[in-house]
Amino acid sequence: MATPAEQALTPDMFIRTPRSVVLLTGETCLLLTAVIASTFMQLGPLAVPALSDGFGILRVVLIVGVCQMCLHYADLYDLPRIQNVREFLVRLLLAVGATSLILALLYVWFPRWTIGPGVFLIAGLLVISLVPSWRLTFAWLTTWVAPRARLLIVGTNPAAVELAREIDDRRHELGVEIVGFADSNVERIGRRVLGRVVRDVEDILAMIRDTGADQIVVSLPDARGKLPMNQLLDLRLQANVTFDHLASAYEQYTGKIAVETLRPSWFIFSSGFRKTRLLLLVKRALDLGLAFLGLVIAAPFLLTAAAFVKLTSPGGALYRQERVGLNGRVFTIYKLRTMRADAEAGTGPIWSTLNDPRVTPLGRFLRKTRLDELPQLWNVLRGDMSFVGPRPERPQFVEQLTAAIPFFNQRHVLKPGITGWAQVRHAYAASVEDAIEKLQYDLYYIKNLSLWLDLLILVETVKTVVRQRGAR
Repeated sequence: MATPAEQALTPDMFIRTPRSVVLLTGETCLLLTAVIASTFMQLGPLAVPALSDGFGILRVVLIVGVCQMCLHYADLYDLPRIQNVREFLVRLLLAVGATSLILALLYVWFPRWTIGPGVFLIAGLLVISLVPSWRLTFAWLTTWVAPRARLLIVGTNPAAVELAREIDDRRHELGVEIVGFADSNVERIGRRVLGRVVRDVEDILAMIRDTGADQIVVSLPDARGKLPMNQLLDLRLQANVTFDHLASAYEQYTGKIAVETLRPSWFIFSSGFRKTRLLLLVKRALDLGLAFLGLVIAAPFLLTAAAFVKLTSPGGALYRQERVGLNGRVFTIYKLRTMRADAEAGTGPIWSTLNDPRVTPLGRFLRKTRLDELPQLWNVLRGDMSFVGPRPERPQFVEQLTAAIPFFNQRHVLKPGITGWAQVRHAYAASVEDAIEKLQYDLYYIKNLSLWLDLLILVETVKTVVRQRGAR
């Protein structure tokens, strides 16, 4: 079972679990084989000098890297998203087509990186034929050969049920099976939860024997006096059975932290939440470099978009709004205006809704493409924001959400970000319920803060923007 640190790439990240590592490693070897084989098939004796000069292996790696990037952006490493064989083949063809286009453009600019004429055409045909075969083999291996954890959940509160539902949806990918529920609440015993009958917590030893459970997740508010501790201790010491609190298992399998079950002591005694001075220094240096480079590259698009905003609707091109940042400090955020200038004149601050009538036609395009966020690069340069972090909320919403949601203020221990773990994992926040969901992802990010996680969030952000997910 992967540790929480290994799970920093949880759901929808393509190297999240041991099974996903096997999938990615196997596919990498397959793509390398396809490119090398196509080189020999097309060039014959000339293949050896083409692959053995100073750039030889780099040419192969370029093709494989671009192909895997396109497979990722076609969601082919997000296994639950693929519904059937037809959808898989369509996504595969789109990914290979995108790879061909990207490589063609690169070869025009950098002809030295070309292996040889027609090599990628043959490689593409090999990929289209070999990848489905490998996926079928992988599915067989994960279903019939790979070990599967058998998980018993003690407690049936909403967070426990959500964890079980998440695992049920991704059981083949995660390699985990829910074998049953137990509870101490007499009103819940005998009822069905996700198709499984809830048994009395006093039967837990029999359930472990009957189901072969090897991982027990305890989600009872107070387990003392409700569990047969002496027998469970013997079981823990004598058998291959592990025990976890719900908070740990929930974090491991869902990529978020269950707020409703947390107590302040969890923050104090839990691992993680480490912000070393070196990490923050490197993160700030990367923010400065990326923000400066981004502003230079985006300047023509930003000026053009600002001019169109000014021409297509009354009001200024830039929109200034107060947001809450690090340690609760209020700062001014900058965006391209996407709504009417009088959007909140009669209502005051309110959340945006789906198909919000206040959004202008141009504003809808800017929101879908995220071009309205470009001025926030200036906020990053100023030090108000980071590239990656919890999204900053308006002071009025912060006051409301702090009163309604436990631990909401804890998200302000880091600088807010242009993008974040919650942005790539959840849709637009437009209610208290959405804010709770996003807080769970924000706390996960704060707990597992690392440059590696930031990099993956940036990669997923590009995917989110390209596929126009979550925009309103």
